[in-house]
Amino acid sequence: MKTLIKASRDIAALTSDDVAKLATRLEEDDYTDPFEGLNDWHLLRAIAFQRPELAEPYFHLLDMEAYDEA
Repeated sequence: MKTLIKASRDIAALTSDDVAKLATRLEEDDYTDPFEGLNDWHLLRAIAFQRPELAEPYFHLLDMEAYDEA
């Protein structure tokens, strides 16, 4: 739980490069245990809700579609 709390605070500081690296890890799915991948997935999901402009290119990893505000 400690990791999730820390990650939530750091979402505002993430750059598009950080999110791209996260997405690459998820796409490669080369984790030593399943919980590492799950943690990355939850982080990308949190980014998608808090900073959707950063996560939009990777919505396919979350089985989400882009939301059109118009």
